[in-house]
Amino acid sequence: MNEILGYLGLGLMLGLAGIGSSIGTTIAGNAAEGALKKNPEKGSSYMILSALPATQGLYGFVAFLMWMGKDFATQGPMLFGVGLAVGIVCLMSAIRQGQVCANGIVGISQGHDVQTNTMIYAALPEFYAILALVAALMI
Repeated sequence: MNEILGYLGLGLMLGLAGIGSSIGTTIAGNAAEGALKKNPEKGSSYMILSALPATQGLYGFVAFLMWMGKDFATQGPMLFGVGLAVGIVCLMSAIRQGQVCANGIVGISQGHDVQTNTMIYAALPEFYAILALVAALMI
């Protein structure tokens, strides 16, 4: 049973973080597609902001790699808890970051100079994904 919990924790850690990144990047990417129709000259700004939510998937992958060598027979329940926590934090962080980036993309397409501010605002939900990664590495 412990091994099952351990492997399930690893799957949640990697899977939820990856799902969050894919949702977050498509939220921002959809806004970028619409913005390209309105103001195509700012395409590089749209692309930068669209890529930001992808980092949460990387955090989940790093945590996954760091926990792969653990003894699941004794640490399975702990790994399940850590994996679930990291996965949920990265999932929600990426989705919310994608929404912030999408709003920034719309603002840029309307002629406002908000790229720097959007990147700062987008870093705030990412901070919690970084904290989840650090906590997972410290356990």
